[in-house]
Formats: sequence, structure tokens, C-alpha cells
Amino acid sequence: MTLAWDDFRLVKAIADRGGLTHAASHLGINHSTAFRRLSGIEATLDARLFERSRSGYVPTPAGLAMVEAAGRMETDVARFGREVLGRTLTPSGELRITAPVGFVTDLLMPLLARFRDAFPDVQIDVIMSEEPLNLSQRDADVAIRASNNPPANLIGRRLSGIAWAIYGRRDHIDDATYATRWVTPGPQVADGRFARFLRARASSNQIVLQLNAVTGLREAIQAGIGIGLLPCYIGDAKLDLQRLGEPEPDIASDLWLLTHPDLRHAVRVRAFMDFMADAIAPLRPAFEGRAALANPMAVVA
Repeated sequence: MTLAWDDFRLVKAIADRGGLTHAASHLGINHSTAFRRLSGIEATLDARLFERSRSGYVPTPAGLAMVEAAGRMETDVARFGREVLGRTLTPSGELRITAPVGFVTDLLMPLLARFRDAFPDVQIDVIMSEEPLNLSQRDADVAIRASNNPPANLIGRRLSGIAWAIYGRRDHIDDATYATRWVTPGPQVADGRFARFLRARASSNQIVLQLNAVTGLREAIQAGIGIGLLPCYIGDAKLDLQRLGEPEPDIASDLWLLTHPDLRHAVRVRAFMDFMADAIAPLRPAFEGRAALANPMAVVA
């Protein structure tokens, strides 16, 4: 009996995704190839690995045993990769960074340019995502995240606090009805933090625009659709926007730079984390909303 690592990967992908179509897409193969390979694996083992039903593919006891073995193998392969990465002597090779879309577009790119100037042998792969990635499986090497509770299985540095405040378009603030119109992320964003904040300050018919992400808030406020919350480092930097009050502590979070413990001594990871800590330090007043307010205005609920 001979089974390859790819056979274990296929079976695990089918179990994780509930069927052949999504598993094939994840592995970069077509459906018919996945079907033939699964049939070949079952023939080699002389055992049925999945029960086929309308709801999808459900692992049999033999299938579950193979999935569990695949998980152990995946963990060992990932650990080996992290150990090899940690032995590199100079900052070089691929560095995978995950960060929220807004952070990448508003701040990260100029910093990455400076990092590349300092370490030209590092190739950067940026994964823009609001969702946490699995650093244990090297979905990314470093995560930049806004969080009050970073995952316990990761290590890293708190770079700064992130203050949020209410902003409006500067040339609209004299309009009494303008400050009653709100743009906001929906309840599915940040565990409902924004929705809870707004529920205490506005009625449902005052919410004129709702987004399923933080991305797009600034553009909506700049377009004059309504007032809304923004990180102070973004809102204070826009001349057409005006902060309408002090930072809101209920929305505040921290900016974290995180990595897996096995990667903390990897030269390129350590170089990037040191660089980011130094680059963000002078920006803390902007991140924490400590710029002076000009002509503050009380928000009409």
C-alpha cells in the first residue's frame, strides 16, 4: 500500500470543505481529477472514505482516521518549514504579511517601500484580509491586527493604541440635519462594537448607509453621505473632514504586530517586526488621537 502526501491533503480538503468541488478549487485541480484521485485512494485502501449524501461528503471511520493523520502531517510539515525559516542568517526570501485592507491602503505601502530599501533581498507577499489567518500553517508569517485580545497562541508587540472619533465633512457641519445622518459598519463587524455604539446614539432611520466592513467608511463620509466613526490617524489627516468630538473609548483598540512563536527568531521576521516598531513609534500621537481639535462640534443624536 503506497499513499502520497497529496492523497492525505485531498482527503482532508474534502472533509474540511464538505465535498469535491470546493476541495478541488482549494487544491487547484478540477472536479474530475479530484474524483479520480479519491476513487484511486479508496481502491488502494480497499475502504470507503466518505458517505455521499445530498448535504455533502461525510467521512466514514476510515476517512476520519485519514483526516486525523493528514492533520498531524500538516502540522509537522509546517513546523519543519518554520524551523528552516528560523535558521536563515540574513533577511532574504519571502515574507508573508497579513493586514486589514484599510491599513494597507492608508499606511502600510510607504512603510513597505522603506523596509524594502533597507532589506532588498526580502520579497513581500501582502494578504489583505479582515479575518485572522492561521500563522501556525504559515498562511502568513506576520499579522498586523487591531485587537484588544490578540490570540494567545501568537506572540508579538503592541505598537500603539488606535483611537476612533466621529467625523463629518467640514463643509457640511453647519447643516443641522447633516449630523443626524450616520454611516456605519454593520453588526457583523468587530463583534458588533460599532452597532452597539450607534444604538445608544441614533435611531435606525438615522443610519443612512451601512457597510459590511470598515473599508469604505472614510469615502462615505468624504462624499457627504453622513457622519461616522473613523480611526483618528485617518480622519485627522483629511483636510475635508472635521473631528466632531473627543475619541470614543468604547471603540478604541490596540495595534498589534504578531507572529508564531516558532518564527520569532527568523531573521526576516525579526527584521520586519523591529522595523515596524521603530516606524510606528513616532506615529503614536496620530494613532491615539492626541492631535488638538479645531472647532469641535457637539453631535446631534
